[in-house]
Amino acid sequence: MSILCRVTRGDFTESIHTVFAVAVDHKGKIFYSSGDSDYFTCVRSALKPFQAAAAIKAGAIDSAGFSNQHIALMCASHKGEKQHIDTAQSMLEKLELTVNDYECGSHYPSQKEIHIRMIKNGQDASALHNNCSGKHAGMLALAKHINQGTKNYIDSDHPVQKTIFSLLKEYTGLGSIPVSIDGCSVPTPFMTLSTIAVLFQKLGSGLYPELDRAYQAMVKYPFLVSGSDTFDTSFIDAMGGRGVTKIGGESIRGISIKKMDGSCVGLALKVLDGNFRALSPATVRLLEHLKLLNDDELLRLEKFSTKILKNHNQIEIGHIDATVDE
Repeated sequence: MSILCRVTRGDFTESIHTVFAVAVDHKGKIFYSSGDSDYFTCVRSALKPFQAAAAIKAGAIDSAGFSNQHIALMCASHKGEKQHIDTAQSMLEKLELTVNDYECGSHYPSQKEIHIRMIKNGQDASALHNNCSGKHAGMLALAKHINQGTKNYIDSDHPVQKTIFSLLKEYTGLGSIPVSIDGCSVPTPFMTLSTIAVLFQKLGSGLYPELDRAYQAMVKYPFLVSGSDTFDTSFIDAMGGRGVTKIGGESIRGISIKKMDGSCVGLALKVLDGNFRALSPATVRLLEHLKLLNDDELLRLEKFSTKILKNHNQIEIGHIDATVDE
């Protein structure tokens, strides 16, 4: 059983994306699985709420004087819009650091109009525009708080990263966690989809104060988590406090949803070929299939359930739809 995303051109199927997914209940027990629940994959930026939690638990956030807005940006893969940049800059100012202290590298904003305007104006991208700038500000806050120096905070043997991975082992019960290097240069773990789903169940469970602070910050400031016209921001906004989601590179996603009985379920999805275009349709279709969204929530996310494909003349030529095999 798999989730399949069919890409059409006219009346014909042109491509198919396969999606594996797993959902766990409040006890961490799997109640749904498509494909392989033990599929081993990289967590990428879906890890950000848990990286933020390490800084929260250590006391670094309160020490730095960070607000919920700052915590939300720590959990973000943002589009480089003004509110994102201003929030990241304020975090550096609170830390009495500058953009030169970032070790995440730089790239132009993913928000197309801002990107074009910067190029037209001859403006170079800085680390503030990096979609991970909030996460890295949180890591800098942790480095300062534990008084271990901010230099090389991205290295796996730096106390910042050791603190993060120690907490991940606590959450997952894993003795060791394989890692590689993420796009922003910090260590990024590989885990099974079921383990990722368990992490997101814990995120929304309310049982871990540091995770609950991250969850509530994401709920209160959904725009900071991603940005305009994105699934993550739209989902968090539509759920009205009942759920959060976080995307990661190569089309990985984690989801926390609080049920009406007060319990929380966790989900993880992975598009096997890493193509982002299939992830949102697959997510909506899965949540609909599992009856985890009410009618109003489904209506607010309807635009993501089917992606209309247009050519360069804006002529509709096909669509992307997801189906869940029974």
